[in-house]
Amino acid sequence: MRADHIEDSTPFGLLSIFYPMWNEEEYIERAIGYGKRACERLVASGDIVDYELIIIDDASTDQTSEIADALVAADDHVRVIHHPTNRKLGGSMRSGFAAARGDIVLYTDADLPFDINELSRIVRLLRDYEADIVSAYRFDRTGEGSLRTLYTTVYNALIKTVFGVRVRDINFACKLVHRRVLDAIELKSEGSFIDAELIIRAQRRGFDVMQLGVDYFPRTRGESTLSSPAVIRKIVREMWSLRRDLGGRGVSGVSK
Repeated sequence: MRADHIEDSTPFGLLSIFYPMWNEEEYIERAIGYGKRACERLVASGDIVDYELIIIDDASTDQTSEIADALVAADDHVRVIHHPTNRKLGGSMRSGFAAARGDIVLYTDADLPFDINELSRIVRLLRDYEADIVSAYRFDRTGEGSLRTLYTTVYNALIKTVFGVRVRDINFACKLVHRRVLDAIELKSEGSFIDAELIIRAQRRGFDVMQLGVDYFPRTRGESTLSSPAVIRKIVREMWSLRRDLGGRGVSGVSK
């Protein structure tokens, strides 16, 4: 947090929210509906001027694509990017950040892992404390199961050791990013390491990351593949690739 910040009530112009989706037919309508209501409240409160909701359809094989097209046809605020081939989380996030036109951009999952009503608090923290990224962490991760909790704990410790980044729950799918960050860095990861890459590269460029605790709501439908052996292997490969790219040097500091 910058010590010399001055509270500013000027609204952000456009908020972009994008959702990476692969076979999310059971969640997509709820995700867009909740996102729309949260954004409308932000417009009404004067925190933003307008918004867009972007579905990143990562070559889904269920009805996600068709539902997405119907949502776009029904609401000018909704857009969809269809991937012809499956690009995994990293490719979907890169596609989402590239497609987003907003002054500020929120990335989250279709299964809504946090209460979207927290969005007003997240936006105000980014503005009032002049942060560049607000990265949320879960107060309680036990809902994801003991094995996933163990993976998350070890992974966060590994990121801290290798890169010097002290961020809780670095892979949690709730990050609000200012446009100036996206204009300054280039993300390269294709897998689930991209969350960490975003924070690491941003801090290397001197951007300020603020952390915020939120309640966690685990997935109740569909299936998560983020802790599969193939995903973990790819995370490790991309982690060491980034370390080589950065010359083996860590980064330091993060706002609490």
